[in-house]
Amino acid sequence: MATLQARNLTLADVHRLLGFQKRYNGKFEDFLSLGEIPDSEEQELLKIQEDFEHYLDEEALEGQVRLIAVAPLLRLAGFYNYPIQMKVENNIDSIELIQEKGTTITGRFDIIAINKEQQLGNNIFFWVLVIESKRSSVNAVAGLPQLLTYAYKSLDYQEAVWGLATNGMHYQFIYIQRGEKPTYIYMPILNLLEIESSRQLLQVLKAIDNG
Repeated sequence: MATLQARNLTLADVHRLLGFQKRYNGKFEDFLSLGEIPDSEEQELLKIQEDFEHYLDEEALEGQVRLIAVAPLLRLAGFYNYPIQMKVENNIDSIELIQEKGTTITGRFDIIAINKEQQLGNNIFFWVLVIESKRSSVNAVAGLPQLLTYAYKSLDYQEAVWGLATNGMHYQFIYIQRGEKPTYIYMPILNLLEIESSRQLLQVLKAIDNG
């Protein structure tokens, strides 16, 4: 039996092996209701920007990206509040490929947020957001092959799930949908260090958290 590691797959591999199709020019407003950001949260957002910017003088590694940028943003957006539960660096269920019998894909996702009040099966809960982080020197979209692979199994139980690939500065959201062929839609890329863009980043995270 052949085993493929998700971290070694390219987007072309993901399209071929899992049947994903991509779409461009998605709009957050088509899927989410974006609310206003209170002044108190905007001040916290500025502190996250300031803290992360110090790490860009040198390369911020994946762990630093998660700790200094992603985790504070998730906390500020409400992802640490029940019924949302964060899972970190868990192994995914092996994906057995139909078109290549005897071949499976394995891997370990960075972060998923699940809703503990939405149970879809035996110990299976609704996936709210799947996150793949990369070091700051790597393009954020480099995390998409892993992200799509990890999200693939969730489509067995739910119609759609949000995904986020980030290098700490840039945040590429995608909306992943089940179908005869699963699709993912690119949303506008957001920048933590640009004022208006970072504000929208927090708006999007809060809207995803609120369902």
